[in-house]
Amino acid sequence: MGKITYSQVKANEEINLYIAKGNEMLAAIGYTDHSKAHAAKVAETAGMILRQLNYSEEEIELAMIAGYMHDIGNCVNRNDHAHNGALLARQLLKEMGMEPEDIVKVISAIGQHDERTGTAVDVISAALILADKTDVRRNRVQNKVKATFDIHDRVNYAAVSSNLIVDTEKKVIRLEMELDEEICSIMDYFEIFLGRMTMCKRAAEVLGMRFKFTANGSKVC
Repeated sequence: MGKITYSQVKANEEINLYIAKGNEMLAAIGYTDHSKAHAAKVAETAGMILRQLNYSEEEIELAMIAGYMHDIGNCVNRNDHAHNGALLARQLLKEMGMEPEDIVKVISAIGQHDERTGTAVDVISAALILADKTDVRRNRVQNKVKATFDIHDRVNYAAVSSNLIVDTEKKVIRLEMELDEEICSIMDYFEIFLGRMTMCKRAAEVLGMRFKFTANGSKVC
């Protein structure tokens, strides 16, 4: 048993196979990208959040590991993917030699990351939730036929840019987004992502911060 690093997790062939298969299954049913690119972005954003807030290197590393592995449950089924992913992660991390006290922090964060069943319960799950729910960008759309876009496709495709800012002076974590309103209105965005934004609000509070969201320069929440 010992300390397992984010680099080791990112290089693990079995973990990457689960991520790839999960994304393949989601693409087949019309979901947005959940590939290694999404996994790495979530991991790095979760690490950035905790680093900006001066959390320990151990907590940063665990948040990045949870971020990279959070969607592996999609290889089983989209439904209940958070809980399936947590159980898969437990076995994988145990086989890699991670300490039990670290495993439980990672699998708790993974198990809490879906807005239908979870919420932030500690700093690792909070960082993961904020990183995951704010990864909205055009190149996550896997459907190549615009005429068949559903509202999730439109929202992501309309996201010209997005930036997550940790303002330690004002104690605010702010998502700044530029939306192409000819593709998707701000109201459309909120119709889909209200639950996620509420989850982000709770996650920010766990970190002693407030969550703010601006779209096209206007404060939304």
